[in-house]
Amino acid sequence: MNVLFKPLSMAASILGGVLAGAVFKQVWKAVSGDKDAPEATSSEHRTREVLLAAVLQGAIFGGVKAAVDRASAKGIDKLATAKPKHGH
Repeated sequence: MNVLFKPLSMAASILGGVLAGAVFKQVWKAVSGDKDAPEATSSEHRTREVLLAAVLQGAIFGGVKAAVDRASAKGIDKLATAKPKHGH
């Protein structure tokens, strides 16, 4: 089962990153009204706005990563302990 863990974990991490990016984009749009969050080097935005975007992005990515890691670990554990079905 360990042979499957690495590839499944990597795939889950990639999907989690894509999901987190999409969630952050929607949350930022709802919070700020802007389509895109400001870059840290942007001189067009106030420092407070740049820091808020960074903190919000980090919280969302951290939460999604924890949820994906937890779900994949539980799924792999469930597969590892599942009894094979016999019969038809």
